[in-house]
Amino acid sequence: MISLKGICKHYYMGEVVINALDGIDLSIERGEFISIMGPSGSGKSTLLNILGVLDQPTEGTYLLEDVDITDLGDRELARIRNRHFGFIFQSYNLFPELSALENVMVPLAYAGRPKSERIKRAKELLKMVDMSHRLKHFPNQLSGGEQQRVAIARALANQPTLLLADEPTGNLASDQSEEIMQLLCKLNQQGTTIVIVTHDPHIGSFGRRLIRLQDGRIISDAPIEQSRQDERRLGT
Repeated sequence: MISLKGICKHYYMGEVVINALDGIDLSIERGEFISIMGPSGSGKSTLLNILGVLDQPTEGTYLLEDVDITDLGDRELARIRNRHFGFIFQSYNLFPELSALENVMVPLAYAGRPKSERIKRAKELLKMVDMSHRLKHFPNQLSGGEQQRVAIARALANQPTLLLADEPTGNLASDQSEEIMQLLCKLNQQGTTIVIVTHDPHIGSFGRRLIRLQDGRIISDAPIEQSRQDERRLGT
């Protein structure tokens, strides 16, 4: 589904070059659930932003379903984002002036869907994440876990190819974190491809494939069970 080849991302601070990503080769197959872990500054969020075309690489090639999208313009990239990707953020990023229902309708409006269709689809998604009883509530009337459920429903609005989650449980209590991860697992079992960035080993263990980054490079990429065995063998 996705193939990254030789992806680099450089930032410049005066004459100093910061290599946020340094030669990333990565393939993602449809239906996978991938956890990306690594210390602060390892490039996790930068990689997620490039996967979701929120940012563009300095070097390398990005193939989406065998189509090279590396050098496309902003308008075409925006269309690809809306069509192919759903995003979940640590801070939820809901519009405070919109109800739960209206928040989920936003990406459908960008996609040009008729209002009646937007309402129907948003209600279906909120029901799927157990938020039917909060349709008219605003974000400040919802708990953190409820806001994240609304954010997940919104991310799924246009049936994305890939769901990208950046520390989706970072602001939640442990019981709410568990509920959100169980929901993501259920979505994956139903066929949604998921990539999650986290610093929490417990959250990372929900994935089926674990990628570890360090200094902008992939230092390991293996099924989660193999990663656990390697950690036990190395005593980490």
